[in-house]
Amino acid sequence: MRLPRTRPRSLAGQLFAMQVVLIAAVVAGCAVFAYASGSAQAEETAARQVRVAALAVADSPSVREAIRTPDPSAVLQPYAERVREDTGIAFVTIMDTERVRWTHPDTSQIGDTFLGNTAKALRGQTFTETYTGTLGPSIRVVTPIRDGGRIVGLVSAGITVDRVSSQVREQLGALALAAGGALALGGFGTYVINARLRRHTHGMNAAELSRLHDYHQATLHAVREGLLMLDGRRRIALINDAGRELLGLGPDTEAVGRTVDELALPAPLTGALLASESRVDELHLTADRVIVVNTRPVVGGEQRGTVVTLRDHTELQALTGELDSERGFTQALRSQAHEAANRLHTVVSLIELGRVEEAVDFATAELELAQVLTDRVVGAVEEPVLAALLLGKAAQANERGVELVLAEDSLIDDGALPPSLAQRDLVTILGNLIDNAVDAASEGPEGAEGPAESGAAVPGPRAAGVPAGRARVTVTALADERELLLRVADTGAGIGPEAADEVFRRGWSTHGAGRGLGLALVRQAAHRNGGTVELDAGPDGGARFTVRLPLGDRTAKSEAAGARAKEVTA
Repeated sequence: MRLPRTRPRSLAGQLFAMQVVLIAAVVAGCAVFAYASGSAQAEETAARQVRVAALAVADSPSVREAIRTPDPSAVLQPYAERVREDTGIAFVTIMDTERVRWTHPDTSQIGDTFLGNTAKALRGQTFTETYTGTLGPSIRVVTPIRDGGRIVGLVSAGITVDRVSSQVREQLGALALAAGGALALGGFGTYVINARLRRHTHGMNAAELSRLHDYHQATLHAVREGLLMLDGRRRIALINDAGRELLGLGPDTEAVGRTVDELALPAPLTGALLASESRVDELHLTADRVIVVNTRPVVGGEQRGTVVTLRDHTELQALTGELDSERGFTQALRSQAHEAANRLHTVVSLIELGRVEEAVDFATAELELAQVLTDRVVGAVEEPVLAALLLGKAAQANERGVELVLAEDSLIDDGALPPSLAQRDLVTILGNLIDNAVDAASEGPEGAEGPAESGAAVPGPRAAGVPAGRARVTVTALADERELLLRVADTGAGIGPEAADEVFRRGWSTHGAGRGLGLALVRQAAHRNGGTVELDAGPDGGARFTVRLPLGDRTAKSEAAGARAKEVTA
């Protein structure tokens, strides 16, 4: 029959058993040491006590006078008994130099020979010994009695070993009681501490805790979401690899133990992490990413900290922008198809009316008008992504009554942009700038109706020669050997100097809440590629945004590649 597998004792239980054994061993050791030291101390005290009594008797003048009498026992016996009773020792024996007793607690022993060593005393020394006499084993002191420099007798005072042992046993009872109390108190304290430990470890044993730690570490490193745990003082208690990456903290940066304020994060993100209330799916921007922040305080009677999760929203935000552009393109194509149908019906009607030449002129004029911008864009911008974006945005702008113009000095050769410059970032930068410019131009110089949410849009001076009411967006795209320049200017109301520092902040918009992410994404994409974004007044009175992205020295790179090729050929 297979026996059920027993679960190993919990960590708290193991610690409790070990601590109880340790406390018992310590208490037992202390008790044995106290008993041994108490026994030695009791013997030492007894020896000191009988030595004092023996010396006092030997130095007594009455004892010397009694020794001179014909019957010393008659005087010395009562005296010795009084001394014995007063000092609490076992016996005081006074004898002559021939070891014949003059005194003894047992009067029948008077006149008999003293049992013990006296040689040292006869030589004038006082010594201590343990000897078995008529009263049993005893600790005794023997000292000489001098009369004018001559030894006339000896005194032996002693206490039995049994009496010393009884005193030690009395002390041992108190010691055992104290040791038992210490053991009980230590066991109770250990039980209380381990009960609390059992609650904190949930009754798991060491192997389970170790396995849980391994799973915990593996999960932290495997999860793609950023995880951040803050203690009650808003210091970082735990952060995983994804959290470090999303917050821009290098692997060598010491983050644990630092406060959120020390991480140099954007102010809105820092405020969200320090907030005492929960935050749900808040969108925040760092220097390189768009992240979604969720926070929840850890509460257990008192606030103990905050759990923060971070999700990378950069790719999704870029895809959302591209989807919005595709939707715009679709709407523009739908409108253009509708207009093309109207124009086709017009041409067909003119032919049916017999006005063939007018039909041809009408169709040719419409075709030339549509082909001018296409030829201009394709001829100047050979980068296919940017060319397609410009043509699509031109169609969108035309639907809103805004003319999109490509500046005369625009030129981007095919292959001018390095592969390291992400096409998605180019779409984010130029697409958002054109969208904002079209919005501003469609509203016109008087389109802004008062202060914006986080800044005011005020009209700027109009350039000479720009027709009143003509909405236009001018785009410049120019790439040389060192940098790519993207510039978008509009004929809108412009942006006042007091709002110039706020336009790139998430949430800033002249169109109310729920907008204001595009320019923040533009700055983020430019920063991600080592570029800059500048804002000033455009030549047509509106705002002008200039983005510069470094491309590196392509000539030097080509020469280096050629040199390497020659080396390989050689």
